[in-house]
Amino acid sequence: MAWPFSDFTQEICTSDARSFYVWLLQIFSLLAILAFCIWLSLRPSHPSFTVVNLSVPTSNNIQNGSTSLTYELDIQNPNKDSGVYYDDILMSFFFRKDAIANDVITSFFQGKDNTLRVRHDAVAKDMRIWSDVGRAVTNATAKLKVSLATRVRYKTWGKKSKHHGLNFEGVVPLGSDGKISGKKKKKKIKLHHASRKRKAFAKHCSEVYN
Repeated sequence: MAWPFSDFTQEICTSDARSFYVWLLQIFSLLAILAFCIWLSLRPSHPSFTVVNLSVPTSNNIQNGSTSLTYELDIQNPNKDSGVYYDDILMSFFFRKDAIANDVITSFFQGKDNTLRVRHDAVAKDMRIWSDVGRAVTNATAKLKVSLATRVRYKTWGKKSKHHGLNFEGVVPLGSDGKISGKKKKKKIKLHHASRKRKAFAKHCSEVYN
């Protein structure tokens, strides 16, 4: 004959075990959420790139032998806890579907929460297309596509991340003076993530330059 309290005792033990496992599950869930939040807070944001100045020769200047465009690029690292190591940055400039000039910004390190302004000249590749650019500038109808490709590594708390590929692009309208046009006197063009087609082209150019 079974003891009268055996079933009751077994139910209590089973209930306690179930409560213990539920408690463990809650603890692990809270730890997982906490770890995810910490990961999000430490995960670096990608740098931003803004064309603040772009100057292209007019048709008359091109006829007089001017063969390069001048650009200024703001490179911003918004991360307060991470520095950024940049590989060479490939800059490509397009008129319609034709590449008109390329330039390379050599590799460098950028500190935390920092903005760097780079000023470079890019030499024209094809004088026939370059002349077309000059005529479009004279008519105030020129628009240049700017493409940027590089790889970066983030340094957080003394540790470097793996490489991350970055591909950005933007369209810069030009006035009859060959400079950025727009309603604002100091118009800036912030580059955005590139399309797959541009990414493929940037990868090809990177392989050629390297």
